[in-house]
Amino acid sequence: MELLMLKAIIVGASGYTGAELANFLVRHPHIELAGLYVSPGSLDKGKKLSALYGHLLGVVDLPLQPLGNADIKTVCADIDIVILATAHEVSHDLVPLFLAQNTAVFDLSGAFRVQEAGFYDKFYGFTHQYPALLEKAVYGLAEWNFEAVKKTDLIAVPGCYTTASLTALKPLVEAGLIKDNTKPTINATSGASGTGRKASLASSFCEVSLQPYGVFTHRHKPEIDQHLGMPVVFTPHLGSFKRGILASINVQLKAGVTAQQVNQAYQNAYADKPLVRLMDGTYPALKNVVGTPFCDLGWAVDGEDLVAFSAIDNLLKGASSQAIQCINLRFGFAITTSLL
Repeated sequence: MELLMLKAIIVGASGYTGAELANFLVRHPHIELAGLYVSPGSLDKGKKLSALYGHLLGVVDLPLQPLGNADIKTVCADIDIVILATAHEVSHDLVPLFLAQNTAVFDLSGAFRVQEAGFYDKFYGFTHQYPALLEKAVYGLAEWNFEAVKKTDLIAVPGCYTTASLTALKPLVEAGLIKDNTKPTINATSGASGTGRKASLASSFCEVSLQPYGVFTHRHKPEIDQHLGMPVVFTPHLGSFKRGILASINVQLKAGVTAQQVNQAYQNAYADKPLVRLMDGTYPALKNVVGTPFCDLGWAVDGEDLVAFSAIDNLLKGASSQAIQCINLRFGFAITTSLL
């Protein structure tokens, strides 16, 4: 029996996430990677992806082609899937153009993640022009929104910090275990790859040091609030390592909630979810998730205090591999296809 083959392109393919996406797609048995695109002004246009990422030599040797808005109709003539690894304001403008070509769009930016008036003006610096598409977009938290992902052509893939935080907290909220009128406190540290590939002083090897940033102002905080259904206190940190996120989350439990109830909530949520690993008596470590599509969860309970720990690779489960999970869901493939 002939396999169903879909055609996919990546826009914004020269960045770290674009390279990871390309690597997943070329080994996907049901998808042909049909093109890699960058902006017309990109310094990388014309180069092979493998010239930027040596580990892809002989694996992904496609060139990075310039793509302007006028080219989209021609490029999409026989394309089924468009993955946007572009800046937020760029995705905002591109999504309606690609949807008009009857493609399924998987956007890794924040441009369609939050359905809240004023959010984009405050946290992203632009006024959102497509409220109808905001309503249509499905938040691609794969372990939780899998049914909705199957029914839409616009999937907004969650942020990396948000994925780590929501994966740890949603089972507790769904089970009603968190004390009323309290806020979970999230302290999360990301590797420097989270700042992107573009050179800057802040991400220079000699300048990076473990430090907090975006205190009370980080755009992932309201994203977490909306998709968790309750407010949190969120403090991100930049770590002096390449990749990975470790989140440590303090939660106050309702009076009388037991450790067994917490354990059961996590089992109920993830026992049948192969890309979330529940730790048995140990705690997550970045070395165990970097380079993998897994989210590792661990927790400890002391009376009404719970500390949950969540570890992911920010470029994989926090971006590209979760996008592939959503593609697999949308088109009816096994959830781990090309990921394991």
